Amino acid sequence: MSVQTILKVERLTKTYATAAGALTVLHDVSFAIEAGGTCAIVGPSGSGKTTLLGLCAGLDQPSQGTVTLDGREIGALSEDQRALVRNECVGFVFQNFQLIPTLTAQENVLVPLELRGGNVPPAAAAELLQRVGLGDRLDHYPSQLSGGEQQRVALARAFINRPRILFCDEPTGNLDGDTAQAMVELIFGLNRERGTTLVLVTHDLELARRTQRIIRLRNGAVVAEEKA
Repeated sequence: MSVQTILKVERLTKTYATAAGALTVLHDVSFAIEAGGTCAIVGPSGSGKTTLLGLCAGLDQPSQGTVTLDGREIGALSEDQRALVRNECVGFVFQNFQLIPTLTAQENVLVPLELRGGNVPPAAAAELLQRVGLGDRLDHYPSQLSGGEQQRVALARAFINRPRILFCDEPTGNLDGDTAQAMVELIFGLNRERGTTLVLVTHDLELARRTQRIIRLRNGAVVAEEKA
Protein backbone atom coordinates (compact mmCIF):
# COMPACT_ATOMS: atom_id res chain seq x y z
CA MET A 1 0.00 0.00 0.00
CA SER A 2 1.30 3.46 -0.88
CA VAL A 3 2.59 5.51 2.03
CA GLN A 4 0.22 8.21 0.77
CA THR A 5 -2.82 6.03 1.45
CA ILE A 6 -4.15 6.09 5.02
CA LEU A 7 -7.33 4.05 4.48
CA LYS A 8 -7.82 1.22 2.02
CA VAL A 9 -11.05 -0.78 1.85
CA GLU A 10 -11.10 -3.89 -0.34
CA ARG A 11 -14.23 -5.88 -1.25
CA LEU A 12 -15.84 -5.15 2.10
CA THR A 13 -19.02 -7.08 2.89
CA LYS A 14 -21.02 -7.12 6.13
CA THR A 15 -23.81 -9.63 6.74
CA TYR A 16 -25.91 -10.00 9.88
CA ALA A 17 -27.92 -13.02 10.94
CA THR A 18 -31.56 -12.13 11.57
CA ALA A 19 -34.73 -14.07 12.36
CA ALA A 20 -35.71 -13.67 8.71
CA GLY A 21 -32.34 -14.93 7.48
CA ALA A 22 -29.04 -13.36 6.46
CA LEU A 23 -29.14 -9.59 5.93
CA THR A 24 -26.28 -8.09 3.89
CA VAL A 25 -25.94 -4.37 4.65
CA LEU A 26 -22.68 -3.83 2.75
CA HIS A 27 -21.65 -5.63 -0.42
CA ASP A 28 -18.24 -5.66 -2.10
CA VAL A 29 -17.25 -2.07 -1.22
CA SER A 30 -13.77 -0.92 -2.28
CA PHE A 31 -12.03 2.47 -2.16
CA ALA A 32 -8.86 4.14 -0.89
CA ILE A 33 -8.30 7.55 0.72
CA GLU A 34 -5.04 9.47 0.63
CA ALA A 35 -3.58 10.91 3.82
CA GLY A 36 -4.76 14.47 4.35
CA GLY A 37 -7.74 14.07 2.01
CA THR A 38 -11.41 14.77 2.71
CA CYS A 39 -14.18 12.37 1.73
CA ALA A 40 -17.94 12.25 2.25
CA ILE A 41 -20.03 9.08 2.28
CA VAL A 42 -23.64 9.79 1.31
CA GLY A 43 -26.77 7.78 0.61
CA PRO A 44 -30.33 7.25 1.80
CA SER A 45 -31.14 5.88 5.25
CA GLY A 46 -30.36 2.18 5.40
CA SER A 47 -27.74 2.33 2.66
CA GLY A 48 -24.95 1.16 4.99
CA LYS A 49 -23.14 4.45 5.65
CA THR A 50 -22.75 4.13 9.41
CA THR A 51 -21.92 0.42 9.15
CA LEU A 52 -19.17 1.27 6.66
CA LEU A 53 -17.78 3.98 8.94
CA GLY A 54 -17.67 1.59 11.89
CA LEU A 55 -15.82 -1.03 9.84
CA CYS A 56 -13.31 1.54 8.59
CA ALA A 57 -12.61 2.63 12.15
CA GLY A 58 -12.25 -0.91 13.47
CA LEU A 59 -15.34 -0.69 15.68
CA ASP A 60 -16.71 -3.80 13.97
CA GLN A 61 -15.32 -6.59 11.79
CA PRO A 62 -16.37 -7.35 8.20
CA SER A 63 -17.90 -10.63 7.09
CA GLN A 64 -15.59 -10.51 4.05
CA GLY A 65 -12.94 -8.16 2.73
CA THR A 66 -10.26 -6.10 4.41
CA VAL A 67 -9.71 -2.66 5.93
CA THR A 68 -6.15 -1.34 6.05
CA LEU A 69 -5.86 1.67 8.34
CA ASP A 70 -2.58 3.57 8.62
CA GLY A 71 -0.72 0.59 7.15
CA ARG A 72 -2.33 -2.05 9.37
CA GLU A 73 -4.91 -4.61 8.26
CA ILE A 74 -7.22 -4.18 11.22
CA GLY A 75 -9.36 -7.28 10.66
CA ALA A 76 -6.33 -9.39 11.52
CA LEU A 77 -5.91 -7.67 14.89
CA SER A 78 -7.39 -8.58 18.27
CA GLU A 79 -9.97 -6.28 19.86
CA ASP A 80 -7.29 -4.84 22.15
CA GLN A 81 -4.97 -4.24 19.21
CA ARG A 82 -7.74 -2.52 17.24
CA ALA A 83 -8.49 -0.33 20.25
CA LEU A 84 -4.80 0.64 20.38
CA VAL A 85 -4.82 1.60 16.68
CA ARG A 86 -7.94 3.71 17.22
CA ASN A 87 -6.41 5.45 20.20
CA GLU A 88 -3.15 6.10 18.36
CA CYS A 89 -4.47 7.53 15.11
CA VAL A 90 -8.29 7.86 15.00
CA GLY A 91 -10.66 10.61 16.14
CA PHE A 92 -14.47 10.31 16.24
CA VAL A 93 -17.35 12.77 16.16
CA PHE A 94 -20.79 11.19 16.54
CA GLN A 95 -24.26 12.58 15.97
CA ASN A 96 -25.27 12.00 19.61
CA PHE A 97 -22.05 13.49 21.11
CA GLN A 98 -21.31 10.52 23.46
CA LEU A 99 -19.93 12.64 26.27
CA ILE A 100 -19.56 11.17 29.76
CA PRO A 101 -22.19 12.96 31.89
CA THR A 102 -20.21 12.80 35.15
CA LEU A 103 -17.13 14.50 33.66
CA THR A 104 -16.60 18.19 32.95
CA ALA A 105 -15.96 19.47 29.45
CA GLN A 106 -12.21 19.52 30.10
CA GLU A 107 -12.25 16.02 31.60
CA ASN A 108 -14.25 14.66 28.64
CA VAL A 109 -11.69 16.06 26.21
CA LEU A 110 -8.85 14.42 28.14
CA VAL A 111 -10.36 10.91 28.08
CA PRO A 112 -8.48 9.67 24.95
CA LEU A 113 -5.14 10.79 26.42
CA GLU A 114 -5.91 9.15 29.77
CA LEU A 115 -6.60 5.87 27.96
CA ARG A 116 -3.04 5.98 26.71
CA GLY A 117 -1.69 6.21 30.26
CA GLY A 118 1.08 8.43 31.53
CA ASN A 119 0.91 12.10 32.43
CA VAL A 120 -2.02 13.99 30.96
CA PRO A 121 -1.58 17.76 30.44
CA PRO A 122 -4.89 19.53 31.23
CA ALA A 123 -3.60 22.56 29.33
CA ALA A 124 -3.91 20.62 26.06
CA ALA A 125 -7.66 20.21 26.61
CA ALA A 126 -8.05 23.82 27.68
CA GLU A 127 -6.30 24.98 24.50
CA LEU A 128 -8.58 22.92 22.26
CA LEU A 129 -11.71 24.03 24.11
CA GLN A 130 -10.55 27.62 23.66
CA ARG A 131 -10.12 26.89 19.93
CA VAL A 132 -13.73 25.70 19.62
CA GLY A 133 -15.06 28.67 21.57
CA LEU A 134 -15.53 27.03 24.96
CA GLY A 135 -12.64 28.49 26.90
CA ASP A 136 -15.08 29.65 29.59
CA ARG A 137 -16.84 26.27 29.87
CA LEU A 138 -13.98 24.05 31.06
CA ASP A 139 -15.68 23.08 34.32
CA HIS A 140 -19.21 22.70 32.94
CA TYR A 141 -20.86 19.27 32.77
CA PRO A 142 -22.66 18.10 29.61
CA SER A 143 -26.06 18.77 31.20
CA GLN A 144 -25.02 22.42 31.59
CA LEU A 145 -24.17 22.78 27.89
CA SER A 146 -26.36 23.24 24.82
CA GLY A 147 -26.36 20.65 22.05
CA GLY A 148 -24.01 22.75 19.97
CA GLU A 149 -21.64 23.21 22.89
CA GLN A 150 -21.65 19.48 23.62
CA GLN A 151 -20.78 18.78 19.98
CA ARG A 152 -17.89 21.23 20.19
CA VAL A 153 -16.61 19.41 23.27
CA ALA A 154 -16.84 16.17 21.27
CA LEU A 155 -14.87 17.79 18.44
CA ALA A 156 -12.14 18.97 20.82
CA ARG A 157 -12.00 15.44 22.28
CA ALA A 158 -11.63 14.00 18.77
CA PHE A 159 -8.55 16.13 18.11
CA ILE A 160 -6.83 15.79 21.52
CA ASN A 161 -4.73 12.80 20.45
CA ARG A 162 -3.76 14.50 17.17
CA PRO A 163 -5.45 11.83 15.02
CA ARG A 164 -4.25 11.02 11.54
CA ILE A 165 -7.84 10.37 10.47
CA LEU A 166 -11.14 11.79 11.74
CA PHE A 167 -14.41 9.88 11.29
CA CYS A 168 -17.58 12.00 11.58
CA ASP A 169 -21.01 10.33 11.63
CA GLU A 170 -23.72 12.93 10.89
CA PRO A 171 -21.89 15.52 13.04
CA THR A 172 -24.53 18.20 12.41
CA GLY A 173 -27.58 15.90 12.54
CA ASN A 174 -28.79 17.08 15.96
CA LEU A 175 -27.95 20.77 15.51
CA ASP A 176 -29.98 23.70 14.22
CA GLY A 177 -28.93 25.52 11.04
CA ASP A 178 -26.65 28.23 12.46
CA THR A 179 -25.08 25.90 15.03
CA ALA A 180 -24.55 23.25 12.37
CA GLN A 181 -22.78 25.73 10.09
CA ALA A 182 -20.48 26.82 12.92
CA MET A 183 -19.65 23.15 13.61
CA VAL A 184 -18.85 22.56 9.93
CA GLU A 185 -16.43 25.50 9.91
CA LEU A 186 -14.72 24.16 13.04
CA ILE A 187 -14.37 20.65 11.61
CA PHE A 188 -12.82 21.83 8.35
CA GLY A 189 -10.73 24.50 10.08
CA LEU A 190 -9.18 22.08 12.58
CA ASN A 191 -8.74 19.53 9.82
CA ARG A 192 -6.70 21.98 7.72
CA GLU A 193 -4.65 23.19 10.69
CA ARG A 194 -3.66 19.72 11.78
CA GLY A 195 -3.42 17.94 8.42
CA THR A 196 -5.94 15.29 9.42
CA THR A 197 -7.70 13.03 6.94
CA LEU A 198 -11.49 13.49 7.13
CA VAL A 199 -14.12 10.83 6.41
CA LEU A 200 -17.61 12.21 6.84
CA VAL A 201 -20.99 10.45 6.77
CA THR A 202 -23.81 12.88 6.05
CA HIS A 203 -27.27 13.31 4.56
CA ASP A 204 -26.37 16.94 3.78
CA LEU A 205 -25.22 17.17 0.14
CA GLU A 206 -24.12 20.77 0.59
CA LEU A 207 -21.80 19.64 3.36
CA ALA A 208 -20.64 16.65 1.31
CA ARG A 209 -19.67 18.93 -1.59
CA ARG A 210 -17.17 20.69 0.65
CA THR A 211 -15.04 17.55 0.60
CA GLN A 212 -12.67 16.53 -2.18
CA ARG A 213 -14.54 13.32 -2.91
CA ILE A 214 -18.05 11.92 -2.51
CA ILE A 215 -18.80 8.19 -2.32
CA ARG A 216 -22.48 7.37 -2.89
CA LEU A 217 -23.98 4.25 -1.36
CA ARG A 218 -27.28 2.60 -2.17
CA ASN A 219 -28.47 -0.73 -0.78
CA GLY A 220 -25.03 -1.38 0.67
CA ALA A 221 -23.06 -0.90 -2.55
CA VAL A 222 -21.07 1.96 -4.06
CA VAL A 223 -23.14 3.32 -6.96
CA ALA A 224 -21.11 6.43 -7.81
CA GLU A 225 -18.02 8.45 -6.91
CA GLU A 226 -17.47 12.15 -7.48
CA LYS A 227 -14.31 14.21 -7.12
CA ALA A 228 -14.15 17.95 -6.58
